[in-house]
Amino acid sequence: MQRTVPESRGPVRYGPPAPGPGLPVLPGLAAVLSGAAPHTAAEPPGGGPGLRTAACGYWTRRGLGCEPGDTVAADGPQSLLLALLAADGGDLMLPRPCPAWWIPQARLIGRSAYPVPTPAECGGVPDPYALLETVRRVRTEGGNPRLLLLSVADDPTATTAPPELLHLACEAALSEGLHIISDETWRDTRHRPDETVLLSPAEMCPDEVTVLSDLAGSLTPTAWPVAVARFPGTADGAARRARTLDVLTATGAAPSAPVAAAAAWALREPAAVRERAAQAARLHARLAAAAHEAVLAAGALARPPQAGRHLYVDLGPLGAGLSDLGVTDAMELEEYLGERIGAPAPGGHRFGDDPDELRVRLATGPLVGSTPQERLESLNSTEPLELPHVARALSILTSALEQLR
Repeated sequence: MQRTVPESRGPVRYGPPAPGPGLPVLPGLAAVLSGAAPHTAAEPPGGGPGLRTAACGYWTRRGLGCEPGDTVAADGPQSLLLALLAADGGDLMLPRPCPAWWIPQARLIGRSAYPVPTPAECGGVPDPYALLETVRRVRTEGGNPRLLLLSVADDPTATTAPPELLHLACEAALSEGLHIISDETWRDTRHRPDETVLLSPAEMCPDEVTVLSDLAGSLTPTAWPVAVARFPGTADGAARRARTLDVLTATGAAPSAPVAAAAAWALREPAAVRERAAQAARLHARLAAAAHEAVLAAGALARPPQAGRHLYVDLGPLGAGLSDLGVTDAMELEEYLGERIGAPAPGGHRFGDDPDELRVRLATGPLVGSTPQERLESLNSTEPLELPHVARALSILTSALEQLR
């Protein structure tokens, strides 16, 4: 049937995905998936023992020891976060801005989500004093805040939380009786891992933190959705896990058997996986630094990117020029800049930020190349910025930003 009315551009269906690496699938990972393709039996709700045991090993190597019975897996971070929120009876506190996929999960099950400003140092973690003030105000107004969702290595801001600030935020949350969900999807994508100290809230408050990780952050392709969660090894943690399993069972959110096999192999981190993750982090660090330099040269603002495959840009200082072009808010900026750089440039409104602010998230994945050959060349190069296809992509971005002045 022919449409006579344009389809509504809703904030969820047209929301931006997490920034992809723009890299071909690791051959060993593809081989594991292919070998498991004949498996017809479904994974049990919460993931099979092989996947959950591999997740335990991954976390133990990062100082977060656990048992398979403390973990669950699902077919992607959205399904898993939805189950975690549904397993708790309260409202959600979160930093502003936050990943685009967080708020829709709360709204889908009828929970309120209350944004809290972040400190000047970083995103991903609420300002501790603003958190206390917001929780008390919400309760005065009849709300029921029970959870704090944060990210120590953040999308969209590409920053990492200093341990002392994270500790204060966790203390504030616990003093108000909030359980903490720590999204650690991007923890292994730090641009300078030897210089950037990253701690998990689960190291600071082991009995009060559930850890969530989307494996697409550094281990698996985004097209193979799988995410894992680690619960505290306490009676309360076991009860939360049981309620989460109930939701995952009801929604049929188990990963497929081939994807689970590939994810388990990646979580065991053989040498090929470790090398690819390190190479990808170095490449995107170089690209993000170059993009950041172009942003500052154009007169815009952005925190120096520290992790991930993106950066978060404030084009407010260029507001006068943008206004002359008919761009006055984040929605118009998203459309205008996306057309000119030929890649998604989701506006800050996608991340719970003020729609009137001229902010966008720029991804580094499109700078890697447009063909598998170019992408591998970028990955293996010691000087990726000198490659013609990378230089061309950066030139397009630089030119688009300069035209806004």
